[in-house]
Amino acid sequence: MATRNNTVGITEFIITGFNDLEHPKAVGIVILIIYSLILLGSTTNICIIASDKRLHTPMYFFICNLAIVDMMYSSSASVTMLTILLVGVKTVSYKPCAAQMFLYHLGDVMEAFAIGLMAFDRLVAISNPLRYHSIITTNRILLLTITTWIINSSYMGFITGIVDGLPYCRPVIKYTFCDYPGLVRAACVNPDDYFVFPTIVVSLVIYGNFVFILLSYIWIICTVFKISSESRKHMFSTCFSHMIVVVCYFVPKFVANILTRVGLVLTIPERNGLHIVATLVPSLVNPVVYCLRTKEIRNRILRLFKDNTVIPSK
Repeated sequence: MATRNNTVGITEFIITGFNDLEHPKAVGIVILIIYSLILLGSTTNICIIASDKRLHTPMYFFICNLAIVDMMYSSSASVTMLTILLVGVKTVSYKPCAAQMFLYHLGDVMEAFAIGLMAFDRLVAISNPLRYHSIITTNRILLLTITTWIINSSYMGFITGIVDGLPYCRPVIKYTFCDYPGLVRAACVNPDDYFVFPTIVVSLVIYGNFVFILLSYIWIICTVFKISSESRKHMFSTCFSHMIVVVCYFVPKFVANILTRVGLVLTIPERNGLHIVATLVPSLVNPVVYCLRTKEIRNRILRLFKDNTVIPSK
């Protein structure tokens, strides 16, 4: 049985995932720009939806939920990466490292649930439009959203407790930020023993949501082909934004978790790069997609720019 880490004396970890970079500051600037755009886009969506009562509908509530998850998910990794790349500080204290791990993995699983809830909303809206408002009520969407946050936070609290109980003898994390695999591999234990349960749970959560989303879209496609071509075009348009979000989130997961198990060999720098892409790209694409492809949000942004345009006097 592992003893608590504070009996070993390790109080901070050294992040070595960027050691092989030739131009760390250039990479840091790129990550800073992407992170800033994530915060700007997500905050813009939330503010526009919160300030317009016409947008206080289930679909836009789910967009806000996704924006909150995106900001938490990207922030959990970006702060450490920017500190390493731009400031040059490669050490992270134990408690902030554990907190970062909690937020990172919570954001990861919540992203899957947020996308799954949006798929459920589209499924009901298209397959049963007459009963949509009686099925997707405010109380139900609040209950579903709060439940997913509570369950996932409880699970990640349990995982953080496991990590907190490990005896650490290697103060080095070979990745680009603090996550569960990095912390487990820094401990004086057989890491394989600590990967079985989390791998099973996360696989069920992430790929369970993927299967649900896939089945939802199969049902939506079957429903759409039964209606008129004009309505069909509109419904496909409303679903296309969500499909982009699904692809951006799940494709890196399949590469990292499925392809690497069937023959694809990735070096540690390649894995680190894939993890950075999997963390930042979906969070960047999501607000951009909903700003540009959601008519109500796009029109509201255009009105804001129009109203604030200064007309020069003659």
